[in-house]
Amino acid sequence: MRGRSLAATLALAFGATTLAVFVLVGSFLYLALEKQIKAQDNLDIVLAARHARRLAEELDTAQGIRDHSERLTSIVLGNEAMSMEVFDPDGTRAIEHNIAGVLAAPDAASGAATLAALPPLTRVAATERIAEADIGDWTGRNGAPIRGILTDARLRDGDTASVLVARNMSDRWLLLDRYRDKLNLAGVAGVLLAVLLGYLLIRAALRPLRDIAASASLVTVNRLHTRIAVARVPSELDTLVAALNAMLERVEHGFQRLSRFTADLAHDMRTPLSNMRGAAEVALARPRSVDEYESVLASNLEECDRLSKMIENVLFLARAEHPQFVKHMRAFDAGEELAHIADYFEGIAEEANVRVRVSGAASLTADLELFRRAVSNLLANAIRYTPPGGEIALDASESADAVRVSVENQGQPIPAEHIERIFDRFYRVDPSRSALPSAGLSQGSSGSTGLGLAIVRTIMELHGGSVHAESDARSTRFVLTFPRSA
Repeated sequence: MRGRSLAATLALAFGATTLAVFVLVGSFLYLALEKQIKAQDNLDIVLAARHARRLAEELDTAQGIRDHSERLTSIVLGNEAMSMEVFDPDGTRAIEHNIAGVLAAPDAASGAATLAALPPLTRVAATERIAEADIGDWTGRNGAPIRGILTDARLRDGDTASVLVARNMSDRWLLLDRYRDKLNLAGVAGVLLAVLLGYLLIRAALRPLRDIAASASLVTVNRLHTRIAVARVPSELDTLVAALNAMLERVEHGFQRLSRFTADLAHDMRTPLSNMRGAAEVALARPRSVDEYESVLASNLEECDRLSKMIENVLFLARAEHPQFVKHMRAFDAGEELAHIADYFEGIAEEANVRVRVSGAASLTADLELFRRAVSNLLANAIRYTPPGGEIALDASESADAVRVSVENQGQPIPAEHIERIFDRFYRVDPSRSALPSAGLSQGSSGSTGLGLAIVRTIMELHGGSVHAESDARSTRFVLTFPRSA
């Protein structure tokens, strides 16, 4: 099942983010505009009410209200949304301006609009200051939203008139509605544009990934040397390219190692098989005595034993490389185990006229069987290449961070250019593949399988440690280093 497009997913996410930003910004702008408009209208209403009350207070009688109606209505003149009503002390409307369908309806009995017909509003006393808090809201006869102030005004003759200043808010709500519609339209268009541009930009930004994939597709079994080479890789992808190239290098190295291992294994297995076949052909060429047949069978048995040990070593290496390889860790004295191993090889050492000396002591936590196998391989290897009359030294020592076990023998030095590669599987210093110091031995083997030192290195890697060799004209020394954390 094909997954979703990364570019489309990121573009949609970018569009959703843009939409959220538009909603927040648009809501903020809408509310800010509504608040600003309301504040301005409130100020206009309050100022108009104050001015009207001040003018009314300059009049002598209620008749003066009618006589100076033009002066009073001039306060709201020129603003079609503003309305005014002035009521006599008896509550009858004296003058009005622009009130059709907005303010009070006429009284049903007399036909005249009265103060009692007004909506319930907070009435500001003549002695109180008019403020925005005194503004009331109601709905006019035509359904329009209305905001206004009802205030008393003290005439000079002592009577009290009432002044109503109101504003029809229909034009303001219409303005806000149009503004909201424009914000919605701009938001939708902006989101669509953001998704489209985001998709194009993200797709362009992801082009290096497609180039990396195209470059990686060129890597085949026959072209493991190919590396990912993409021009102008973003800095964020430098680590990815470096990691992929490092992985390809490890794959190439592992494949080459496996190829060499397969070729070496086939070569080393072919030798004993050829020996067995040759001995059998010679034996069958003419009638032989019983002793001769027994000699051939004994020779073939030795070759079979060599093949068995080689297969055993290969299987061990294969199992050891498995992630679930089980180690049985336990604490023991490395010095005592070296003494036990030296006792086991005592007969072989005497036959080779070689002395084995054990020294040192160290507390070590490791897999005892693997420890014995590693040291035995090194000791068997040392016995093979120590000249008669020579000495092999086994030593154990410890420090705060590691335990070191060394196997040192006299003999011909290992060339410096081969000192690191002797731990490779089936590695031979001599291209003719003769038995040389670089070839390790398995415990108890009578011939080299070319896997002994490779097994030693694998065992040390299983313990998180290391093995290295030091060789000079005086001796050759192999050192096993076990970390304390093991």
